[in-house]
Amino acid sequence: MVPPRPVTPPVVVAAPPVTAATRTIVFVGNSFTFGALTPVERFRADTVTDLNGTGVGGVPALFKAFTLAVGLDYRVSLETVGGAGLDLHWTEKRALLDRAWDVVVLQGYSTLDREKPGDGASHSRHAGLLARMAEAANPKVRVELVATWSRADQVWQPEGHWYGEPIERMADDLQRATVRAVRSSRAIDGAIPVGRAWNRAFATGLADPNPYDGIDAGQISLWASDQYHASTAGYYLSALVIFGKVTGRDPRSLTRHERAARELGLPPEQVAALQAIAHDTLRRDGRAR
Repeated sequence: MVPPRPVTPPVVVAAPPVTAATRTIVFVGNSFTFGALTPVERFRADTVTDLNGTGVGGVPALFKAFTLAVGLDYRVSLETVGGAGLDLHWTEKRALLDRAWDVVVLQGYSTLDREKPGDGASHSRHAGLLARMAEAANPKVRVELVATWSRADQVWQPEGHWYGEPIERMADDLQRATVRAVRSSRAIDGAIPVGRAWNRAFATGLADPNPYDGIDAGQISLWASDQYHASTAGYYLSALVIFGKVTGRDPRSLTRHERAARELGLPPEQVAALQAIAHDTLRRDGRAR
């Protein structure tokens, strides 16, 4: 993930009044959450509240767009720091997060632990701490923990921790670690299988699993140019899975002509394929506790 950005004082944003139908949701994460290296980073930043005042929209703004499209009322906030794991949010940002939310979506470092890739101990512990804090502020809060995607650089490059393994292995390992973290804390309600959705995109032939040998005709790349972060299509798929898991709505209900995708330049046939991947993944893997 990209290095941390300079921290500026939080911007006070005048929020619309909360009605009985309004639900509040906060996304806690890093550059995978704020959509680094793509137009997603600044997408509709005015529709969400960036608690750090850095003015990004990211995946949370995509989530907001999807909820508007299906007539749901969510007040969306985000608290993101590039290159951060959940430990940083706990030690440095919990004053911003310690309030009553209806939904909290947590997303940690891409390898679980920067110093010990694949080791989920710190990730699990700090996810539990943040979840318990959210539960103390609102006993009815729903906390979801995101399992992210395989990084091409970690799989296809010799220095990668998953070098020599199938492309699916890293995402599967992250998913299993996420499910273990969920099961270890009664305050965490579920795992969001974003990485499994990427695996399904590879398996169906929608996405090319190895960007280092070029993108095959008729396929897309889910990675950005650094083969680490997501492309616009990759972030869009991530947002679809989160939307479906949090709201219970079928991502296909957004239709291939969904407006946010059009604004980001994604063609309708690709949008429909990504929505189908998100639907199929949630149907199979989205019930993980």
